[in-house]
Amino acid sequence: MSFGLHYLHTMIRVKDLDRALEFFNLLGLKEKRRKDVEAGRFTLVFLGDEITEAEVELTYNWDQTEEYTGGRNFGHLAYKVDNIYQLCDHLQKNGVDILRPPRDGHMAFIKSPDGISIELLQKGDALAPQEPWASMENQGSW
Repeated sequence: MSFGLHYLHTMIRVKDLDRALEFFNLLGLKEKRRKDVEAGRFTLVFLGDEITEAEVELTYNWDQTEEYTGGRNFGHLAYKVDNIYQLCDHLQKNGVDILRPPRDGHMAFIKSPDGISIELLQKGDALAPQEPWASMENQGSW
C-alpha cells in the first residue's frame, strides 16, 4: 500500500553554525533557505544540491554552549559522489579526517564538526583501488 510518502530532510543539531556550514559546503551542499526564530532563539538552515529535493536541516540553538552528544543509534547521512577519490582528497586538504578511507574505491566515512557520521558512496561501479587510499588505515569511530 502506498501512502504517497516522500522523503524531505534529516535534521541535525549543530553547536557552531558557521563551522557546520563550511563543512557541508565542502561536500557541495549549498544553503537553500534559512529561518531565524527570535522567540525560540534558534536558526534553521536547509542545505541541498541541484539534483534532489532531499535536504539536511541544520538546527542551531543560539544559547547552546555544550557539545551535543550522539550515539551510533542515529546512524549516518549517506551521499553518492561522482569520484570518491577526488572528494576525499578535497576534504582531506581542507582539514577533514577520512575516518574510513575509500580503499575499495566504493565507500568512505567522515564526520561533521558535530560528530555526525557521513557515508560517501561512489556512483556506479567502484573505482580501481588507488594510493594513498588503498593502504590507509581506519581511524577513530565512524
